[in-house]
Amino acid sequence: MDFSKKLRKAMEELGITQTQVVCMTGLAKSCISQYLSGKNVPTEERMQEMAVSLGLRADYFSDERFNYAALKKAKIPRLLPMDAARVMGMSYDSVASGLQQGVFPWGYGIVTSEDPKTGKKRWTYFINAKRFAEVEGIDI
Repeated sequence: MDFSKKLRKAMEELGITQTQVVCMTGLAKSCISQYLSGKNVPTEERMQEMAVSLGLRADYFSDERFNYAALKKAKIPRLLPMDAARVMGMSYDSVASGLQQGVFPWGYGIVTSEDPKTGKKRWTYFINAKRFAEVEGIDI
């Protein structure tokens, strides 16, 4: 299976979008788009970095014997925004705002609902703990 098909399969099994792949890997949207279309294929090193960023085994994209059933059982280790804030010495609100704005390469915020009367949005946050530790240079 070629890289683009494996990437699509991983996204499907993990339930993530192209935008979420961009946020989790820190790569440009155009780069991910070209990988998904098959126009470009990343280097072996980039494949490994992407796999780890997505919470997969480093050899996920290069291993032809990968068991997709195992992926369904896999869970990406998550970090709560309040814990990320504590580690970074920031307020929860600052981390939440950064996740909502997409400024952190290790996580993102998703609007899950909106109050029709007030227009206030409710958010769910995702922080990839492995990617957080890697980018911030800490052990978790």
